[in-house]
Amino acid sequence: MNTLLFLGPPIVISVLLSIILGYFGNHILSRGIIFIDIAVAQVAALGTMIGLLVGFGEESLGLEMTSYFFTIVVIGIFALTKFADQKVPQEAYIGIIYCLGLGLALLLAERISGGSNFISKTITGNILWTTWKDVWISLLLFSLIGAIHVFFQKRFQSISLNKSENSSINRTRLYDMLFYMTFGIVIVKAVPIGGIFLIFILLIAPAVSVTLFTNNWRKRLIGSWIIGSTGSVTGILLSYSLNISNGPAIVCLLGSLAVILTLWVILRKRTVSV
Repeated sequence: MNTLLFLGPPIVISVLLSIILGYFGNHILSRGIIFIDIAVAQVAALGTMIGLLVGFGEESLGLEMTSYFFTIVVIGIFALTKFADQKVPQEAYIGIIYCLGLGLALLLAERISGGSNFISKTITGNILWTTWKDVWISLLLFSLIGAIHVFFQKRFQSISLNKSENSSINRTRLYDMLFYMTFGIVIVKAVPIGGIFLIFILLIAPAVSVTLFTNNWRKRLIGSWIIGSTGSVTGILLSYSLNISNGPAIVCLLGSLAVILTLWVILRKRTVSV
């Protein structure tokens, strides 16, 4: 019973993260901007480091707002670099921003006491020490963002599935800005809990695993939620029972599943063709 009480918050938060990131992951996968999550997460971590240098305390509102500010600036760049005649893929800008954010973070780490430990924490996270307060705050925030996406569901989905040809590029940018802003808010909240690698794998691996078998949007969402939640809970239980790191355990489970399913689909197609 004590074990269940201790693991309750991590299990619930992992399910919440699986749901919200599974939704965004299908959009990101359809848009072909796979590494935007890592870039945004790195900028969020950079904003936190800048806030620490300015003098804000850890887990303070000022520190969180600093992280949000830098994240929104980068989100605006993503939205503005989308053109009707796209000469440079957005993935190029995403890669540049990620490298820039990481480079600046490494330089700033030299100026912060325990800076290297902070960078390590942003990469691996520590979902096992999630509290019920974190759960309720995340539930409220994710519910508000979910309501926004339900209201603009058709707009966001048409852009992700390239069905917005009749809309002007400026109007598309406006909806893109709203989409990326809500996405950035989720990432800023999720990274301190799960770390960059876990957030990325929850965003992409479940969506990839389901999209291998269906293009139906509803089935992709439901399948992503099931795979992400099951993998996260299983990873937490395994990490606790085997005394191993929780984040890497979940990453290895979901990442291995995506790779295995991909290989299975490839081998199956080759067998059928022969």
